[in-house]
Amino acid sequence: MTAGREPAGDEGVGPAAPGGAGRAGVEPREAEAAPVEASPDRDPGLIEPVRAATVPVVFFGSGGFGLPALEALLDMPQVELVLVVSTPDRPVGRRAVLGPTPVAARARELGLPLFQPSRLGDAETVATLARSRPRLGVLADYGRLVPDAVLELFPAGILNLHPSLLPRHRGAAPIPAAILAGDAETGVSLIVLVHELDAGPIVAAERLPLRGDEAAPELEARAAEAAAALLRRTLPRWLVGEVAPAPQPAAGVTLTRPLRREDGRLDPRRPAVTLERQVRAFQPWPGSFVETAAGRLVVWRAEAAVRPVSPDDGGGGRVAPPGRLVADGDGLALATADGLLRLLEVQLAGGRRMSAAELRRGRPGLAGSGIGPADGEDAARS
Repeated sequence: MTAGREPAGDEGVGPAAPGGAGRAGVEPREAEAAPVEASPDRDPGLIEPVRAATVPVVFFGSGGFGLPALEALLDMPQVELVLVVSTPDRPVGRRAVLGPTPVAARARELGLPLFQPSRLGDAETVATLARSRPRLGVLADYGRLVPDAVLELFPAGILNLHPSLLPRHRGAAPIPAAILAGDAETGVSLIVLVHELDAGPIVAAERLPLRGDEAAPELEARAAEAAAALLRRTLPRWLVGEVAPAPQPAAGVTLTRPLRREDGRLDPRRPAVTLERQVRAFQPWPGSFVETAAGRLVVWRAEAAVRPVSPDDGGGGRVAPPGRLVADGDGLALATADGLLRLLEVQLAGGRRMSAAELRRGRPGLAGSGIGPADGEDAARS
């Protein structure tokens, strides 16, 4: 979703089998479809409109967020989709079988021209992209940085669909960040891709109110549909020069980083509300987990309770120290800095998902035990 220097990646897969503000205007493929001459008092942020029947477009996408945008482009009569660019196939699952990205899989299903370079900025990749003679790029959840050598191939620039209300939550993990922060709303932004991370001028945006109980997969699916609808409404007007992008405000910039496995470790020294948000934000990966006497326990659903005392914590009703698993009715809860994180749906490593009550029936000794030292440190061992 960003522009800049691209890190090294995995090996690419060849093409599929058959079956910023201020950039130059969109040029038609045919000489007779010449651009309209610019008016001397025209807003310099607008691209030059064209009379061409179609505009050659390259789509950059990998994750599921980009799928509705790809379908939206295919539905637009103004768009000639000349190439789909996705990241290389990667090992999936415990058996590490190579599998395509969601966008690559869909492109293959539809018989679309597909390119999966291992490095986006090398000379061979740039030459391949140039041969498609693109005029405009559209990017949604590509997962790699786009170098300047690629940006320069697109006379009308590259439009980036980003799942946040920029400049809030720039970077790699905007959807988890919105949930973790307890935002009352989020949204999607359509921006012009520039060298600086998610800092391009805003072409259009759509707000999405949040209920406060969304998990990341649900919110991503909702944002993806909103992004596709925004693209359908905006791109035709952008191509005829009716939309001028606006610079992002300097105030309110926040940055997110790629998630790591260790981010999923639940820290009981934090407030219960924060941990409940984490459970929703870090699905499906990296997940949220604690280390217990029975092994790693992944928490799929939970709720926060501010009461710091459990009626039956295995210790006579004492105030439970952070990091202690306590009985909570028929189920289990994790004592936190200010209360309890009630565990509603859990999964032991190698097992199936189940309710905390079912887990407790099978593992009664978990009530009153502490979680691993890496989670609760000294408090969990007390």
